[in-house]
Amino acid sequence: MRIDAHQHFWHYNAAEYGWIDESMAALRRDFLPAESAREMSAAGFDGCIAVQARQSDEETRWLLELASRHASIAGVVGWVDLQQGADRLRHRLASYADDRKLVGIRHIVQAESDNRFLLRPQVLEGLSILAEFALPFDLLIYPRHLDVAVECVGRLPNVRFVLDHLAKPNIRDGEMTVWQRGIRALAAHKNVFAKLSGLITEADWHTWTPHSIRRYLDVAFEAFGWQRLLIGSDWPVCLVAGDYLRTVHLVLDYISARPLHEQAAVTGGNAERFWRLKRDPHLASGDRAAAVGGGV
Repeated sequence: MRIDAHQHFWHYNAAEYGWIDESMAALRRDFLPAESAREMSAAGFDGCIAVQARQSDEETRWLLELASRHASIAGVVGWVDLQQGADRLRHRLASYADDRKLVGIRHIVQAESDNRFLLRPQVLEGLSILAEFALPFDLLIYPRHLDVAVECVGRLPNVRFVLDHLAKPNIRDGEMTVWQRGIRALAAHKNVFAKLSGLITEADWHTWTPHSIRRYLDVAFEAFGWQRLLIGSDWPVCLVAGDYLRTVHLVLDYISARPLHEQAAVTGGNAERFWRLKRDPHLASGDRAAAVGGGV
């Protein structure tokens, strides 16, 4: 299967999505699975991983409910409060245990005022509990957090991590040094994968070209290798800088000269392995009609 490793869904309202400012006015509407499935089908993708955008149990339950009704959602990365205490956290995770579509957890670490958030004792304890439920953790961070992330993943070798958006390098200004050093250090830990996603929105939205982003992809492949990289669109956020087809072709074109088994790994095999996805018969059979039909 071809799996888009990073998408979001929401019913838009200004109070809950205050980060969508005037420059991103195109995102001020609902984005739901039927629209996503049409975009994926046109680009040759079979399914996606839906990732939390709000830090609430309510949103996690909503995403899981969407996944139960839309075959195009192969898995959900939800949110839990990692600092609520071990017993409460285990109870919350146990409440999701029967839902095979919950495949991971994310916290919006990039928004925390504490740059060492990942090393708080309560957070480290919470992350360690994720391993008990075979749930990996999405790292949503900036380059300035990479050193802390390296220490965090090193302390928790039994937890699986995936880096979102390659830690958001400053492609717009062409900065590489600090980011590149941190990426290499993080990739040295074999319990960490990385998503090739969210890069066009870190470049100049209006003037970016594949050439301007290529060297960041070069570093990612050098550091992680094709065995630990996942293609992702960051739809619909990507729409501020490019449509869905152009977004995914940034990576598809980059890997087009690589051996077919490497291409297959980056475009879906690594996602299936990392999230231990169970194939939906509608998708595995190549029948995308079930993914496209219906409303929310």
